[in-house]
Amino acid sequence: MSGSVIYSAIDLTGGFYRILMRESDIPLTAVSTPSGMLWEWLVMPQGLNNAPATFNRMVSHVLRPLRAFAPSYFDDIFVHSHAEDVLSAVDVHLRHLRKVFEKMRENKLYANLKKCVFCAPGIPVLGCYVSKSGVRADPEKISSICSWPTPKNQTELRQWLGLANYLHMYTKDYAGLIQPIASLLKKDVAWNWRPEHQDAFDTVKKSLASAPVLMLPRHVNTFPRGVRRKRLRHRMRPHAV
Repeated sequence: MSGSVIYSAIDLTGGFYRILMRESDIPLTAVSTPSGMLWEWLVMPQGLNNAPATFNRMVSHVLRPLRAFAPSYFDDIFVHSHAEDVLSAVDVHLRHLRKVFEKMRENKLYANLKKCVFCAPGIPVLGCYVSKSGVRADPEKISSICSWPTPKNQTELRQWLGLANYLHMYTKDYAGLIQPIASLLKKDVAWNWRPEHQDAFDTVKKSLASAPVLMLPRHVNTFPRGVRRKRLRHRMRPHAV
């Protein structure tokens, strides 16, 4: 998505029902109804162990020709565009959206418009917020972390750390900052919230509240400066110099 300036996020709905069950597997989906009759699935239902992976593989296959500007992740499609030649970014983006919609129509994939975002300067992507400036932490997650009250037990601390750990890449020396409070989760350690724990708790909040914007990689040069290619056992690998 590096270099793009306009984004759209498409949320697919009912995608599992676009995949037919293999004929020999249909009887395995049978369930008994109160009337005593058996009800079988002819399409892939939710709840099967491999259903998400199968659906993800199907969407990836459908959008394979468009993956340069429309990557997907399970039921989410992220469309990103930038200006090309004489065409503006908006014109290019509309052209990209048409191609995505054509693929969706051909394969009977439908979108949930309430969860879709079109032609925006940035979109949420897997817990982060992507824009032309780069990647930053989702503002909603930051707000939840910073407004969290002081934990009163290990359960509440684990819940808060679960949120904070997800955004650890936006905080310098995150492991060192949480070390004082993480020690409270050790086995056989009595709960005793001290001033040093509160200081660490507040420091992590402050650090995430001022989280920097991370730049997206630009795949222009194969290797960065200071790195050359070295032949090793008939294979080319990067080698620092």
